[in-house]
Amino acid sequence: MTTRWDRDVAPGIHRLEHAHTNLYLVETDGGLLLVDTGLPRSYRPLLDAIADLGHTPADITAVVLTHGHFDHVGTARRLAGRWDLPILAPELDRRLVAHPYRYLHENSRVGAPLRHPRSWPLLGAMVGAGALVVRGVPSRQVTTLDAGTPLPAGTQVIPTPGHTAGHVALHWPDRGVVIAGDALVTLDPYTGETGPRIVAGAATADIDRNLASLDALAATGATTVLPGHGEPWHEGVAAAVDRARSTRS
Repeated sequence: MTTRWDRDVAPGIHRLEHAHTNLYLVETDGGLLLVDTGLPRSYRPLLDAIADLGHTPADITAVVLTHGHFDHVGTARRLAGRWDLPILAPELDRRLVAHPYRYLHENSRVGAPLRHPRSWPLLGAMVGAGALVVRGVPSRQVTTLDAGTPLPAGTQVIPTPGHTAGHVALHWPDRGVVIAGDALVTLDPYTGETGPRIVAGAATADIDRNLASLDALAATGATTVLPGHGEPWHEGVAAAVDRARSTRS
């Protein structure tokens, strides 16, 4: 199982990559903010990462989901139940968080992988990490996340719909960083292609809307883009957006 732990991929922001899916721990004055929760078997690597930072799960002030797909919701239910952590998710993705396989997609879920054998090891690793056994978080346990939601450490919520109906990104102007979730990735698990791009239609609800949402990412002016899949991008969000527009899957 592929696991990578990178501290300080941006100021005070740390990346855990497990089964080709990124989770982020953001240092705040009150503890840690967890952005996305990976797959079910990401739980143990996540606890190890938290401990490496000198914290415990009790120090997590909130769990923020950029969207409700199974590979981002995978440990959320366990975290909420065992550690009583608040789960925040976009209003339009609340149903998806509860039922993380019932997502809209423009194209066949199997079409892209069949055409792109490079994706097979990636998807295999995700299956090995529990991609087929994710349990969602009931809506009553989810707090709505929108542009007006107060979050610690100067966090700004940026609506970026398209990959899902409610998808959001998170921006820290003082750190020059945007966590893009799956609005813009540098690894598409459905094709195996790398570099800035949007995710293939096998997992994206509305490709044109996703492409339009890249404007909101570009408007942040961030130096560093932290994607939901793939390596961090440190060459400016404008360059990432330009690349993504030219390489739509």
